[in-house]
Amino acid sequence: MGGDLLNGDVPARWEFTTLGEVCRRGGGNIQTGPFGSQLHASDYVPVGVPSIMPTNIGHNRIIEEGIVRITEDDANRLNQHRVKPGDIVYSRRGDVEKRALIRETESGWLCGTGCLKMRLGAGVVDPVYASFFLGHPTIRERIVRHAIGATMPNLDTSIMSAVPFALPPMDEQRAIAYILGTLDDKIELNRRTNETLEAMARALFKSWFVDFDPVRAKAQGQTPPGMEAATAALFPSEFQDSELGEIPEGWRIAPLKDWVDALSGGTPSKMNAAYWGGDIPWISPKVMTAIHADRAERYVTEAAIGNGTRLAPAGAVLVMVRGMGLHQEVRVSQALRDVTFNQDVKALVATGIEPTLLLFALLDAQQVLLGRVESSGHGTGRLPSDVLLSYPLVMPELGTQEALARPFSDINRHIALLRAESQTLARTRDALLPRLLSGELSVAQAEQAVEVTA
Repeated sequence: MGGDLLNGDVPARWEFTTLGEVCRRGGGNIQTGPFGSQLHASDYVPVGVPSIMPTNIGHNRIIEEGIVRITEDDANRLNQHRVKPGDIVYSRRGDVEKRALIRETESGWLCGTGCLKMRLGAGVVDPVYASFFLGHPTIRERIVRHAIGATMPNLDTSIMSAVPFALPPMDEQRAIAYILGTLDDKIELNRRTNETLEAMARALFKSWFVDFDPVRAKAQGQTPPGMEAATAALFPSEFQDSELGEIPEGWRIAPLKDWVDALSGGTPSKMNAAYWGGDIPWISPKVMTAIHADRAERYVTEAAIGNGTRLAPAGAVLVMVRGMGLHQEVRVSQALRDVTFNQDVKALVATGIEPTLLLFALLDAQQVLLGRVESSGHGTGRLPSDVLLSYPLVMPELGTQEALARPFSDINRHIALLRAESQTLARTRDALLPRLLSGELSVAQAEQAVEVTA
């Protein structure tokens, strides 16, 4: 049985109802966040109670990075909008498919302006099950279809209250939640591990190639702390003068253009079907959300290369140079395979620099480059090629670079492996989710599928 979640075609032992009825029976409710007149941008403070905005809603999880905060007094004034574990928060406008389950770590935070809060109450539905049910493709499509407004879709409490809801017995809800939650938790663990690994590599790069800590230690007659003798021997023990100040003796300072070949991208004609639907990734800033460009917005054929776009080899570092949001973040990602890319991206192919060191050099440069972005208006920005390519790098000769790059390459490979594992887990989760939530697949069958994946 495939199960039609919009018309109640679910197993006989399941109840078919609505989200509003589930909340009512559990003693909960569906409520929009505070209006803009109740909470202003001027109310935000550096330290305080986090206020969840649509940008803080990830894949069924809250993203704390960049979250705004309000005072405890303001949070108490808006107490009815504070969240509890088990609540589900939606983006009320724009991308209305975005939702996140509130966990213990977010207890007491505020459901902010632009969001909608569902309190499921107690005894009727398992919150984890509910959060996955609302991620069912059919339910997501229904929510989008019923959202108000063609240009900027909006949700309200009546739309969400009317959402169809399949309610299995509680023990089955919990079993489904456990299976899907186990996959989600492993994906989240991998994400956090990769955050730590990337932070370690960034800190190490800054120490070695920006602050020159090993050289400073050797210049003072000390052994660089925590460093093997063979690695320490690769660093000089003296400095030399340069236009940037002191740099390690024998190292070279040169603009980025002297270390790379810079390639410009483009978009093949969307009217020509021969260019689209192949197996070559076409990268835009939209998918450059991590250290590796391992997702594609679309795929092109070989015929597209040289006809609107060009190929960048594996190892090339992609830099966002134009587009929406550039005034907030200069995105940097490394291609793990040959890719094509659009006109908002510059591909830098290493010539005189080890590719992994190029990646971490540009990650280190993000904030400096951000300060050089020119506003194009309406939230868009532009990073001119001459500005990007004039950024100075200090490096030893290539052979020494390759030896010093080993720890960075090891970390880079580890990050790639964990991301690949997470993508496999996500595919398994997304394949199991609709079949479990419609009753087509039994819990026992899903458990076997998860065991095979693990």
